[in-house]
Amino acid sequence: MASLYAARGCHVLVYPGAFNLTTGPAHWELLMRSRAVDNQVYVAAVAPARDMSAGYHSWGHSMLVDPFGSVLAEAQEEETTLLVDVDLAAVEEQRRGIPYLTQKHPELYALLDLTAEDAEQ
Repeated sequence: MASLYAARGCHVLVYPGAFNLTTGPAHWELLMRSRAVDNQVYVAAVAPARDMSAGYHSWGHSMLVDPFGSVLAEAQEEETTLLVDVDLAAVEEQRRGIPYLTQKHPELYALLDLTAEDAEQ
């Protein structure tokens, strides 16, 4: 899905999620950085703050990742607000500098977008 959005010109992906205390430390940052690099987009990963009195314990750690995979800002487990300036021109700069999104071989594989207006019914 992220690849379809990037192919349609998306510059920012927003992922709400509530990884737990096992999967959060192991996967949260890794997956968000991977999606940013894979698709040359900013990724905003939004998670609930940790509440140990709740039935589910969220990892928290909301973050913003740039198209090169660098974490620009990260919360911890407590409730907080992150304010980060985003330079959307950095997306185009990254895509020009490493143009792998335009170097794909559609004859070998293709993204199937069933919502495209020209899709066969």
